[in-house]
Amino acid sequence: MNSARVSGLAALGFAFLIVAGNVVLVPAGLPRTGTGVAEVEEFFRAHGDLVGVGSAVTPVAWILATLFGAGAVRVLWRSERDRGEAWALFGFAGLVLQNAVFAGVVAIRLALASTAADDVGADRVGAAGGLWALHDALFTLNGTFLAVALVGLSLAGVRAGLIRPWHGGWGLVSAALLSCSAVLTPLVIDHDGPLGLLGLAGWLMWVVWLVVYGLALMRRVPVPGPPTSR
Repeated sequence: MNSARVSGLAALGFAFLIVAGNVVLVPAGLPRTGTGVAEVEEFFRAHGDLVGVGSAVTPVAWILATLFGAGAVRVLWRSERDRGEAWALFGFAGLVLQNAVFAGVVAIRLALASTAADDVGADRVGAAGGLWALHDALFTLNGTFLAVALVGLSLAGVRAGLIRPWHGGWGLVSAALLSCSAVLTPLVIDHDGPLGLLGLAGWLMWVVWLVVYGLALMRRVPVPGPPTSR
């Protein structure tokens, strides 16, 4: 199986796992960005085991994201090199950075879940509030790195003829929404309102972009290498 097909399958697997993780947690009442600490405490106390289940898929998702990015760079590299550009590497850097930031998000969720059964006191509530504020900030700012991945791989893919112009445009719109959400992070985390929909819309578009990109990689016809002399 060639690297393009492997990276395409990795993109599909990554998209599936991040959606599956949300399907587990969101219906259970995962607090939204800006939710008060009392509601956060109640959720993690009642659904600590579920948080563990939802977080279990994330290490595999990060591996698949890295595999997708590395494979995409491999496919696009010849075209990028001929033009003297590095958009694919720019996008790959975004994927790696979003893995790192989201590891912090998941770690905070697990920390809240593991300590939720402790006795409630002023110190405990204060610590939980600080952790959740950090969670919200990292979660929202992570849109920056998703935007980097979207911009880099969209531009590289369109210029190389790997993806269609509409797909590249879709990725740029998603990047714009996620970037706006990241820029407005202080407002998003302090106010439980419509500003959070910017990031949600951008994230949903990101998932669709991933799936279509994965299919494009899987459909790519391998380019024969130069003949070797005997």
